[in-house]
Amino acid sequence: MTILLPDTATLPAPLGGTLVHALRRPGHDFDPAELRGLPRLSLSERSAADLELIATGAYSPLRGFVGESDYLSIIGRMRLADGTPWSVPITLPVAREQAQALNGRVVLTFGGQDVGWIDVEEKFDAHKSLEAREVYRTQDQAHPGVAALLAQGNVNLAGPVALFDVPRGAFSHHHRTPAEVREVIEARGWRSTVAFQTRNPIHRAHEYLQKVALELVDGLLLHPLVGATKGDDVPAATRMKAYEVLLEGYYPRERTLLSVYPAAMRYAGPREAILHALSRRNYGVTHFIVGRDHAGVGSYYGTYDAQDIFSAYTPEELGIQILKFEHTFYCQSCGQLVSPRTCPHDASHHLVLSGTRVREKLRAGEPLPAEFTRPEVAEVLREAYAEQG
Repeated sequence: MTILLPDTATLPAPLGGTLVHALRRPGHDFDPAELRGLPRLSLSERSAADLELIATGAYSPLRGFVGESDYLSIIGRMRLADGTPWSVPITLPVAREQAQALNGRVVLTFGGQDVGWIDVEEKFDAHKSLEAREVYRTQDQAHPGVAALLAQGNVNLAGPVALFDVPRGAFSHHHRTPAEVREVIEARGWRSTVAFQTRNPIHRAHEYLQKVALELVDGLLLHPLVGATKGDDVPAATRMKAYEVLLEGYYPRERTLLSVYPAAMRYAGPREAILHALSRRNYGVTHFIVGRDHAGVGSYYGTYDAQDIFSAYTPEELGIQILKFEHTFYCQSCGQLVSPRTCPHDASHHLVLSGTRVREKLRAGEPLPAEFTRPEVAEVLREAYAEQG
């Protein structure tokens, strides 16, 4: 049974009004012997992450993997069937032949260990072409999100879930559930908190955006995604080390919280920006930064599509304020970080390094400009790439 925790009075209400809590501890909440003889399903890395995010309330109001009515409503109008804003279907896909044997309570496993269960209430066919076209805005198999969608099973299982334990893993010191992040925010007395989503090491432009936002609010939740990403993204362990050295020297400790976001990347651009914002509301955040090409990949999305898409909802529906920033860069003539709104100079004056170019310089052992990233961060990245050979 899913338990709903009442929200505190001082923080924004979770989406749906209450924070879902579906942790069920073996030996405390149920007898592990009850699991004997039940069918088992091995989860992918993404589905295991989704299980945690559902069960800890990060995906409130979802209490399980979505059914067909919610699935089609999310795809078609970016809302659950009851009208609640939601932009990306959170599904549990399996192969058709596998689905036939999965009925009632099914034990979910990951890495060879029992991690939770789903009470299967529904099975339905995935509409992959429709999902790709509407959610990812492309059916191009070169898109990593579309490729993952097409590779997964054709039947989705739906129903409420339980999680046996929070898998804090390699980043246990920074791994907090939404309820735990809310506790920190309350303990620090932050009346307003801005979250920053990143899957890359923080460079000076990111730092600029965060500190501009921190002038407006009480606290900053630096919330890097540490779930599955595409192969050429900087590994999570390297990114976390870079965040730690940066926060040590350049951020006010009492106004900054580093905590991991255990989701997998879908690279769904605008749709994923909404998902990232709504889930941060569930963590107790009042503001969320959306910059240039949030959650994008390649050239599939317009530069500011991820900002424009929020107009589909009223501010009251979102329940979190979106801070929209333009592309930020170092101008050699201005001598500082600027944006097109504040800089009069053309691109020949700007220092802009693509992720590809950064990786090329690191592999070649070349230094990164101090105007682009802090020396301490550059050193972490240089050492990581040197170890890779």
